[in-house]
Amino acid sequence: IKGLSQANAWGCFDEFNRIDLPVLSVVAQQIQSVLNGLKAHKTEFVFPDKDIVGLRPGVGFFITMNPGYAGRQELPENLKILFRGVTMMVPDRQAIMKVKLGGQGYKEDDLLSQKFYLLYNLCEQQLSKQRHYDFGLRNILSVLRTAGSVLRKATIKDEPFLFMRTLRDMNMSKLVFDDIDLFNSLLEDLFPKKNPEKNVYAEVEKALRHHCNENGLIYHPPWVAKCIQLYETKMVRHGLMVVGPDGVGKTMIYHMILKTLCDVDEKLGGMKHSEMRMNPKAITAPQMFGKLDAGTGDWHDGIFSSLWRQAVAKTRRQEGKKPHSVWLVCDGPVDAIWIENLNTVLDDN
Repeated sequence: IKGLSQANAWGCFDEFNRIDLPVLSVVAQQIQSVLNGLKAHKTEFVFPDKDIVGLRPGVGFFITMNPGYAGRQELPENLKILFRGVTMMVPDRQAIMKVKLGGQGYKEDDLLSQKFYLLYNLCEQQLSKQRHYDFGLRNILSVLRTAGSVLRKATIKDEPFLFMRTLRDMNMSKLVFDDIDLFNSLLEDLFPKKNPEKNVYAEVEKALRHHCNENGLIYHPPWVAKCIQLYETKMVRHGLMVVGPDGVGKTMIYHMILKTLCDVDEKLGGMKHSEMRMNPKAITAPQMFGKLDAGTGDWHDGIFSSLWRQAVAKTRRQEGKKPHSVWLVCDGPVDAIWIENLNTVLDDN
């Protein structure tokens, strides 16, 4: 806040109501002191910590927030009165889809955007309500990026065919069993006479079969399909979540795909793969992410942040060494308290 006041700059504080209540009260005092200085047309003002700080007239403070989430605070009254509320309208998804499809090189952007918009509307209305389902903007943008990549690599330029395959492959992995047939029938209605074959990864499937036999696992087609879906998702996302009840084989999917990727990439002279695993619910948030020592001002890494540093050190390209891919696995139930802190890391922008 001091820096913004002196630099004549605007500052936007994203997800503002994630800050703890005592800190919010301090921020309110600091912003109040800046605004009082602006009202008095001063070039310098006294900050709450008694520092004399330069003040330029163009400084501005903006905040964004999502009220009503777990782990979020209600803004204190002395802070609310400092800001004028601006309510955001719902974005026009179809317009966004059309523009993005055109930008990715699709010539039939108008028709495909209509079908895409209708499909996701029907999915929201007709599929079962699952906590992990997301047919919002973030998912839409992810599908559009992948659709552009698929179009550029494709030898055939049948745009509806390629787009239908992308929609199917990007959404099938998250659907529960009861919704799969309904989703497929919606796709067939919107894209009649288009029935693309599933992508085949011969090397991956061969290595996966070998590791299943080696570990005494049955090569069960529905479970293998989930392994392949994890592999496909890994190619387009860096933040993944495997969801399901106990005993359905989630941990073994991780293990088998890691071993499979090690085999496949090693044959091609590529990278090594490994995992680091922790249980986020067995520890507190400061133990997981680290904390600042109030007495000395020193930062002490938590378990996750120290694992992160080790992973970054391993993935750095070093001469004479193979590149390394590290999976950081948070093995435990997801809740807003710990996953919120990974918001920016997992964001796909």
